[in-house]
Amino acid sequence: MTEASALSLLYRGTLASCNYACSYCPFAKKRDSRAVLARDASEVARFVAWCGAQQRRLRIFFTPWGEALVRRHYRQALQNLCAMPHVLQAGAQSNLAAPLAWLERMPPAQRARLALWCTFHPEQVSAERFLARSARLQDLGVAHAVGMVALRENIEQIEAMRAALPQHIYLWLNAYDRRGPAYYSAAMLARLQAIDPWFDYSHKPRPALGAACRAGSESLMLDGAGNLQRCHFIETGLGNLYQDDLQALLQESPCTRRRCDCYIGYAQRRDLPFVEDFGPGALMRQGPGSAG
Repeated sequence: MTEASALSLLYRGTLASCNYACSYCPFAKKRDSRAVLARDASEVARFVAWCGAQQRRLRIFFTPWGEALVRRHYRQALQNLCAMPHVLQAGAQSNLAAPLAWLERMPPAQRARLALWCTFHPEQVSAERFLARSARLQDLGVAHAVGMVALRENIEQIEAMRAALPQHIYLWLNAYDRRGPAYYSAAMLARLQAIDPWFDYSHKPRPALGAACRAGSESLMLDGAGNLQRCHFIETGLGNLYQDDLQALLQESPCTRRRCDCYIGYAQRRDLPFVEDFGPGALMRQGPGSAG
């Protein structure tokens, strides 16, 4: 990677609390203490300050264990990042429960750099409320994709969500993590595949061991302390964002996992039909039919 190339940074800090309690959620669910939230806010502020001091082009995506946008410091972080001319895109995964008024205070040109991965959880919120918030994002010019967990009992809600969303908003389906080999029937798989043409990559993860991957050379994951690793799923440490020479750490090497079943991992594979910009903005702009 040259200094002029864009580097993607996926940030997962100390935050672990969520305002939702979905029965199928694999993430930790707990209430963070004031001290933990203060630590998280300080770590996020340090990361944003580091981004502001860079000259290389950056793409930033927050992937917290919990819900970030109900916390003011994450909303402020996205505002600050989108105001930086060298930040091509900044985004976060969110359930869209947080207020949206902060977006109205952003200039349109800065909102155009924002991209949200918006997860709809039928157990926690009505489709009408979620769709109203999606419509507000559209009015504000905020790029976003929508994601759902492909539970068998929610197939009608999944199809209704696809029918209600504008066609340009991608509806991404995650295969249920605790499914057995016969969880989806052939008929249901056909219905899910008709909604999300990329669903098969989640349902049947491709072998990953030895695969060429952008993770480590064009994309890194870091925690709140700045500790770096190739991606969320390979925990071997590479160094520290605030202490080490970042350029010297950026090296490509084959994947060491047997398989990768999460989009933020396998979307970086060079042998799969995904683009370099693998965040929700890529889904918005491109869609599965034109990946390459």
